[in-house]
Amino acid sequence: MNLTDLTLAEAAEGITNGRFSALELTEATLARIEEINPQLNAYIHVESEIARTEAAEIDANRSKGEILGSLSGVPLAHKDMYYRKGSLATCGSKIRSDFRPTITATVLSRLGDADAIYIGGLNMAEFAFGPTGHNEHYGACRNPWDTSRITGGSSSGSGSAVGGRLCFGALGSDTGGSVRLPAGFCGLVGLKPTQTRVSRYGVMGLSFSLDNVGPLTRTVLDNAIMLSAIAGFDPEDPTSSQFPVDDYAAAARNPKAKNVKIGIARGYFEDDADEAALVARDTALAALISAGAKLVEVDVGDLDRINALAGAVMAPEAATLHAHWLLERREDFGAQMRARCEGGFRISGVDYLSAQQLRPKIVADFVERVFSACDVLVAPTFNIETPTILETDIGASQGFEAAISRISKCTRPFNYLTLPCLALPTPETVVGMPGSIQLIGPPFSEASLYRVGGAYEAETNFPRKIPKI
Repeated sequence: MNLTDLTLAEAAEGITNGRFSALELTEATLARIEEINPQLNAYIHVESEIARTEAAEIDANRSKGEILGSLSGVPLAHKDMYYRKGSLATCGSKIRSDFRPTITATVLSRLGDADAIYIGGLNMAEFAFGPTGHNEHYGACRNPWDTSRITGGSSSGSGSAVGGRLCFGALGSDTGGSVRLPAGFCGLVGLKPTQTRVSRYGVMGLSFSLDNVGPLTRTVLDNAIMLSAIAGFDPEDPTSSQFPVDDYAAAARNPKAKNVKIGIARGYFEDDADEAALVARDTALAALISAGAKLVEVDVGDLDRINALAGAVMAPEAATLHAHWLLERREDFGAQMRARCEGGFRISGVDYLSAQQLRPKIVADFVERVFSACDVLVAPTFNIETPTILETDIGASQGFEAAISRISKCTRPFNYLTLPCLALPTPETVVGMPGSIQLIGPPFSEASLYRVGGAYEAETNFPRKIPKI
């Protein structure tokens, strides 16, 4: 048995039932990292001794008869922007290349409380501002399905590491699609939860109105287990919601799509799309029908406008966050990160405040229009063939904003709309690479997305496909 091919749920169950130890699983993961990471460049740093110490402690607790948590001894790694007291957190940047925070992110504490093992910090776009996986400081992250192609970003290492079996799950962040894109390009399940569902305390920010913490995993159940561990109100983050937390793992274990009305979003998502991506989407629609869902056409309104409003919020908030470094350490930014941040200074305060003022009404109108017609909306996660690293290595050259926008076109509107989105692999590949759809629901409907996603997954069996690196 190759331990690193197990799902997160299978690995946790194996440790709980004593089929193998947490230390054995950790050693297998570390060996896999040593063998494969040079090809993928998924990790910025590996914390092998921390992982071994935590694994030995979990094994000792189990031998004493203690009940282990839901992530009992499973090695996880996270985008290198989650603060862990005393540990490196580079944020994918030169500026923070030796930064060691004095606090620990609430989500890391909660994963630790569930007995997860921390095994390292994963590569990412610089300061989480890029959808491809390029990084001028730490090198491009590579896709385990084809190392010449992008992983998607900005949670590039999270997609590459989980897809390449270099850890069992990972946290990313999603401001315009940065969990869903790498999940999609790397053949994984990725969740952008409802805005405010998960605490952001101790997490590097990019755009405080749009940032979300979310997990990338190989299966729907794995994803639900991770969300169950981290969701809920946190007094350290007053923006986190006190809305009740559902039993997401139970929802995933009880999949149901029969008679669920699935709305098909067309128009915006089909404009300028690559045909192969739409063919892959159609195989996903067929799988939903096979699972018992009913498909209906839905009018999603003017998403071009919503996409533009998302940009009017994200750019100035990112510029505000990095303004002092842009003045004091401008040359320490990569060219694209610097150009995108400085672009935020060109958006007027009137435009920014208008985008924020309009947001509650636009969200309410969208939820009413769409979810009065369907239970769950389905759209592509991306509508293009997976680009190569070389053809997207354009830095801040002319046209880079248009190229970036095309990659994140299908994901970014839903950050402005605050809605939960679950990215899932399509049954068929897109020219040999994973395709992806996203299920979108009304606020705080993550449990419903997991139920439908689990039923869909049972029809596709994609999680058992392993990339040959």
